[in-house]
Amino acid sequence: MRRRDLIAGFAATAAAWPTAGRAQQKAMPVIGVLNSFSPGPNPLGRGPVAEGLRETGYVYGQNVAIEVRWADAQYDRLPALAADLVSRNVEVIVTIGGSNPALAAKSATRTIPIVFTSVSDPVGVGLVASLARPGGNITGFSNITNELMPKRLELLSELVPQASVITLLVNPNSPNSETLIRDMQHAASAKGLRLRILKAGTEGEIDAAFTSLVQLQAGGLVTHEDAFLMSRREQLLALTSRYAVPAIFPMRYFAASGGLISYGPEENDVRRQAGIYAGRILKGEKPTDLPVQQPTKFDLVINLKTAKALGLTVPQSLLARADEVIE
Repeated sequence: MRRRDLIAGFAATAAAWPTAGRAQQKAMPVIGVLNSFSPGPNPLGRGPVAEGLRETGYVYGQNVAIEVRWADAQYDRLPALAADLVSRNVEVIVTIGGSNPALAAKSATRTIPIVFTSVSDPVGVGLVASLARPGGNITGFSNITNELMPKRLELLSELVPQASVITLLVNPNSPNSETLIRDMQHAASAKGLRLRILKAGTEGEIDAAFTSLVQLQAGGLVTHEDAFLMSRREQLLALTSRYAVPAIFPMRYFAASGGLISYGPEENDVRRQAGIYAGRILKGEKPTDLPVQQPTKFDLVINLKTAKALGLTVPQSLLARADEVIE
């Protein structure tokens, strides 16, 4: 071989080394987030999930990527969004916003690990075999909303003891709506209250529900912890203000934005914990070995300014139990 050809051969080989090295490097893992909500005004997307991942050593943009798919509270979009994440070969799917995105993700894949959040009854809707041993490729965090709703009814009744008729605003498109209605009817009956059910799965139905609420002469409103209803914060707060109805909500940001009272777990903390689960799965743990967790801390937030506008005096016993009082 001529010397010139030998040198050219070495040069070509050396030039190929960086490319070959890059090809052998493991690609950055991608976490898919399937979110029932929309990006604003309450973005519950990658932030808390990324925080949880960071606690396990995965830093967003450095050694892990996160892709979010938003359903904008339109449940019929979830199957296609879940299928899109599966087609991109994400390492883990985190679902946000209740049972609907979790069920859509489970239908889309039996192999990619799934971590759900805010599912009321994961065993009842068929996501897991049990809380302690979920089975399959899915685990996550329950918000036990069916257990919390009677507590919200109790708190509202304590705030407006003169009310004999209470309404429940529920989204009939939620998988747990019928169970919730049954449980709430039992809870209301035990307290000697009449419970009226208002169903709303669209913006127009929410407006119609509040018209019915006035006709029923209801003394208060309990709102279902549903992704669609929670996404309609401004509409719900405007209507409760317009019709001067005392209402209790599941999320703190309702009370912070002018709602009368809220009671529920800290949602961003749940999403952070979901990020921790996702990081543990990236490190090799299996979903079936990670038990479904339930919240242990619940925040009671009371807006005194709104109470005053409604002509309500908040009992001292209730104020003493509040985690936060907005004045």
